Amino acid sequence: MGSVGKFLTSFSLNVPWLVVVLAATFGYLYMGRTVSRQHSQRPWSGRSTALFLGAMATIVVATMGPVGSMTDRFFWADMTQHILLMMLAAPLIVLSDPVLLALRAARPKTRRRSIVPLIRNQFLRNVTHPVAGWCIFTAALLATHITPLFEFALEHSFLRTFVVPAIYFTAGLIYYYPLIGRSIGAYRIPSHYKIVSMFTMMIPEAIVGFAIYTVGSVLYPYYEHVTDRPWGPSTPLLDQRVGGSIMWGAGMVLDTIWISIVVAEWWKHEEQKSRRLDSQTTQAPLI
Repeated sequence: MGSVGKFLTSFSLNVPWLVVVLAATFGYLYMGRTVSRQHSQRPWSGRSTALFLGAMATIVVATMGPVGSMTDRFFWADMTQHILLMMLAAPLIVLSDPVLLALRAARPKTRRRSIVPLIRNQFLRNVTHPVAGWCIFTAALLATHITPLFEFALEHSFLRTFVVPAIYFTAGLIYYYPLIGRSIGAYRIPSHYKIVSMFTMMIPEAIVGFAIYTVGSVLYPYYEHVTDRPWGPSTPLLDQRVGGSIMWGAGMVLDTIWISIVVAEWWKHEEQKSRRLDSQTTQAPLI
């Protein structure tokens, strides 16, 4: 079996993340079925369900295999995991509208007593403010790559396999929640501000990726002690440069995709507003 085959067939069971994925998938599908059964005229969107399942599949790949099974051997796998969780799985979940689904599936009493107060919680609103989200996302990105925290996490299995990935995933949810999709309870900001936020987010991503790629020494001693490198980058420094290029390149690609979605939503909104103005003008009485 070649290197690609070894990579694609590699798998490492991660129990905490497996429990999270199974519970979230069961809960989402159950609520989606409930909504579709109770509201046959307005069933839950198959597109939203597909986006959510895509997010769950991304989490499995990132935390268990093939990528997740290699994070203890390759830095590039660690970097790929971070990007998949922060910049792909998190926004896919936001686009799948889980909060709206919970509101539609819940009984009126549960909705009134539990879900609505949670949505209106001032702390959560402050945390998911676009400026706060940008700062949290950037802090998670920088603090775990240019401080000793990353090396410390690498040397402690539970931190490396669950805590640090959970930090990236949560930071991604917080950042993207007010920027894309129909996020219930999120701060409403003009589309051009959303685009500016995503463009400026490319700056710390590019800085981290470029710095890791160009540095001439190994930043994370943990990987210098890895001896099991059956395939892939043969030295820790080469592995590090591959990881830096992944952050630099893949991050830019995913950012461009989400920016394109915001631009498309903006364009659609402007077209609808233009049609409403045209309709009002046509129906206005002539003087």
